[in-house]
Parts: sequence; C-alpha cells; structure tokens
Amino acid sequence: MKQVAVLLAPGFEEGEAIVTIDILRRLHIGVELVSCAESRAVVSYHDIPMVADSTLAERLDTLYDAVVLPGGPQGSVNLAANADVVKFVEAHDAAGKFICPICSAAARVLAGNDLLKGRRYVCSGDLWQDVKNGEYVDAPVVEDGNLISGKGFGHVFDFAFTVAARLLGDEAPVRDHADHIYYRW
Repeated sequence: MKQVAVLLAPGFEEGEAIVTIDILRRLHIGVELVSCAESRAVVSYHDIPMVADSTLAERLDTLYDAVVLPGGPQGSVNLAANADVVKFVEAHDAAGKFICPICSAAARVLAGNDLLKGRRYVCSGDLWQDVKNGEYVDAPVVEDGNLISGKGFGHVFDFAFTVAARLLGDEAPVRDHADHIYYRW
C-alpha cells in the first residue's frame, strides 16, 4: 500500500487537508497526518483542532511515497519556516517521491526554500509574482516530474484525484471513484 504524509502546521487550510486525506483513504492509500508542531495537536486556519498521528520529529527519517503540504495563510508560513519540514521535503524530493503542495504551499514552502528547482507549478493568488526558481502555470493542477501542485481550495478535488492517480499508477479506479461521488475529473 502506498503511504502519504500530510504535513499539518498551525494554521493549515483544513479543507485542503481533509478533502485530500478523504480521497486518498477512499482509494486505499495509506495516509499519516504529521504534526509540524511540538505536539500532535494542531489548530487549523479556521480554529478547528485536529490531532495528528505523529509529529514530524518522530518521522524525520521515514520515507513516504508522497508528501502533501496543505496551504493556509499561516499554515504555509509555518511550514516554510520549519527547518525540519525543509529537510523532510528535500529528502523525499531527492528520493524521487511525490512532492504535493496546494494553494500557497508551493510559493511559500518550496519557492521560499529554493526547492522548486525550475519546475512548473501553480499556487494561489499572486504569490507566483515573487517566485524566481520555478515556472508558474495558471491551471487547477500542474505536474512536473515528481511535483504535483494544486492552485487552491476550489480545486482540491482535482488535486487529490491527481495525486491518487499518480500514486496508484492507474486512473481507472480514480475515475470510478470520482463518478461515485458525482465529481467530474
């Protein structure tokens, strides 16, 4: 079974996290919620408390098939400022694992720490205007090698289904599931 780490920092965008977690788990992809705080308890952008499965400190040496980075104005700032998050993403990128930022995470976390490496990406709003180490593409989801980026919460289903399809290596079960929940993907 494929395994995914969803990194939750204080202020994370809960909709981006929850929908992605839900879609991946429905398709039988293992998901571990990883707190990027001192404890497993993390409060989202809209003040919803969540308890993660583990902390990043406990999982720094674990290699997953994909790393999902939800956005959120404060969540992505907190992810970007966390040296362990940067090391974790770097290790997964070097191993060719999927790096999956959504919303502001591509611009703040990846570009902000020189991790885009010239790849094509999408992010929310006008954050792309300050990015110098990647090529912005205005689309719901952008794929470039092992980087899968999503524009924002309004495109979270497209993002989650794309991540699931790439992890499974097969779009058929993902399309079947999208039809099951009445979503055109």
